[in-house]
Amino acid sequence: MTKSFTEFEVYQKSLLLAKEIFVLMNNPAFEREYGFKDQIKRAVVSISNNIAEGSEYNNNKQFIRFLRHSKGSCAEVRSMLILSNQLNLCSQQDTIKPIELSIEISKNLSKFIEYLKSRV
Repeated sequence: MTKSFTEFEVYQKSLLLAKEIFVLMNNPAFEREYGFKDQIKRAVVSISNNIAEGSEYNNNKQFIRFLRHSKGSCAEVRSMLILSNQLNLCSQQDTIKPIELSIEISKNLSKFIEYLKSRV
């Protein structure tokens, strides 16, 4: 890969998702849920960090492995958003955009993985 990870659209979208999650976690309902709040923040940051780290190996097999970790973190974030609704920590309306964005990122990661697999 000759591109910098910062140029990947999926990386840029993952930063948007992280921003959405960090804003949502400022909701007072999450104040007492430190473990929950910490976990979802770590999971969302993991998405972009794994894209960045994997790209630096200059090895498609390694990069694919890190992109798969990013996909897993996307699912973790989505699961925690769903749970936050069920625990009445936030409204469903608050989580629609981040859930949709996490699905979009996950799909983009899948396409990126398939592209890289064809180049291994």
